[in-house]
Amino acid sequence: MLAKKLCFTGCANDLHDKALPAQKAEMNLVFPGNALAVRRALKASMVGLRHLDLSQDEKGVVEIVLAEVLNNIVEHAYDDTHTGVIELTVSRQDDDLIFLVLDDGLPLPEAKVPAGAAHNLNTPTSDLPEGGFGWFLIKQLTRNLSYQRSGNRNRLSFSIALKDTQSF
Repeated sequence: MLAKKLCFTGCANDLHDKALPAQKAEMNLVFPGNALAVRRALKASMVGLRHLDLSQDEKGVVEIVLAEVLNNIVEHAYDDTHTGVIELTVSRQDDDLIFLVLDDGLPLPEAKVPAGAAHNLNTPTSDLPEGGFGWFLIKQLTRNLSYQRSGNRNRLSFSIALKDTQSF
């Protein structure tokens, strides 16, 4: 089970207009932990994965999961009093994309991934909660979700299946 390479090390906006060459194996992005940089990193990630010929469903799953994970870091780990960088590594292993996300922000509460329960959506729009959907979506759309706190560093890893994302 050797990881197939995806490729790139650099800043998020370095990848805006070009896809990763197919012969490369891993994509590494390092970018500031703020909302604008996350938007650029999401765009760069999707451009960087373009050569994999992901289906629309697979692209959608990757983009939703990355947006939720990265925005959670900006909103909660790097709140108004903490700043830092986010490191994102993506590699392909067989029919999975493997993700590693590192940051030096605040730890997750209780040092574990939040429960992320489903909300009742059969209520008036005005009664829907403002947030709380993210971890539920992340858990539903990924496999092998793991969180570790080591010193001052958060490490979140997960995989996304490429062949069965259509069933989500």
